Formats: sequence, structure tokens, C-alpha cells
Amino acid sequence: MDFIEITEIRCYGYTGYLPEEQVLGQWFEVDLTIGVDLMSAGNSDQIEDTLDYCQAIAIVKHFIATEKFSLIEKLAEAIAQEILTLDKVQQVRVRLSKLAAPIPHFGGKITIDITRQ
Repeated sequence: MDFIEITEIRCYGYTGYLPEEQVLGQWFEVDLTIGVDLMSAGNSDQIEDTLDYCQAIAIVKHFIATEKFSLIEKLAEAIAQEILTLDKVQQVRVRLSKLAAPIPHFGGKITIDITRQ
């Protein structure tokens, strides 16, 4: 299987377990690895033979900006399921990071990493 990687899709959203996360919001970052057969596109040099990755980016931004889930696991799953509906997509890996989790004395990020077919 071939893959298209799209990294560092950043968007502001309102997913989080704490009430203030769903009111104040926070930044999220998503990396996608999308399994697509790229042989036809590699031979034809035609956009119709590959994935329009602008659609995948738009899906990520839409879900982050408009949905209010309690868990980032649910947000990652929703993104994955929607990307799987795109033409030619056989598999998707979603790495979704909460860049500033409201955890005292913690400066790192929390990442959910799922793969769906």
C-alpha cells in the first residue's frame, strides 16, 4: 500500500472533558497518514487518479472547529471515519495532539494515535 502523509494540521477547537475546554477551547494538531494506491497517479500524472488531500485537511479542520466531544479519542475516531469515506482511501492513521492539556505542571502534549481501515 502507498501512503500520503499530511502533517501539522493546526486548528482551534472545543473538545475536552473539562467544561472550560468546551467553552474556552484550545489548539489541536493532526498528522494524517492515508493509505491510497498511488500507482495510477504515478503513471498518469492526473489529479483524478489520486486523493485530493485538500479534502482530508478540510475534514480535520471542520471536525475540530465545529464538534464538541468530551474525549479526543472520539474526535480522532470521527475524523478517521469521515476520511475513510473519501474516494480511493483504504486506510487512515490519525495522530491527534492536544497541544496544551490543562494538567498542572505539565508542559507536554497528549497524542491519540489510531489506524482504521
